[in-house]
Amino acid sequence: MSVNQFKRGELYSVINGMASMAVARSLQKNFRNAGLEITIEQWTVLYHLWKEDCLSQQELCNRTYRDKPSITRLIDNLEKQKLLKRSSHKNDKRINLVCLTDAGRALQETTLTLANQTMNEALNGVKKEDIEIVKTVLQKVYDNLNGNTN
Repeated sequence: MSVNQFKRGELYSVINGMASMAVARSLQKNFRNAGLEITIEQWTVLYHLWKEDCLSQQELCNRTYRDKPSITRLIDNLEKQKLLKRSSHKNDKRINLVCLTDAGRALQETTLTLANQTMNEALNGVKKEDIEIVKTVLQKVYDNLNGNTN
């Protein structure tokens, strides 16, 4: 008998992202209220470039857990907004590097402040120990499904 006894769909809806969808909707609303015309998906691309600028498109796929067509669409739209630009790798012309523009860099402080405010609101009343448990459980679920079992 399975150790995971729960009603069908009860745990699935949580692991499937019920809470993350609520956080994303709230953050998107906060961006809109601040006059920012970027989506949460676009923000995740910018976020990874703020951490390390000029990444290859493949590396952005890896870091954002998106497929190539999705990341290409996001980059195209961010390029139209002049928040980033593509350039060829100096040693390998097959590799496109994605780099922030000044306008893309300028969004960092405002959007991170909004993200922190959103997470503070979302985690209001949640104990630090509970957050650590959730992080551990979700990491284990991820590892189990990606062959990273120990």
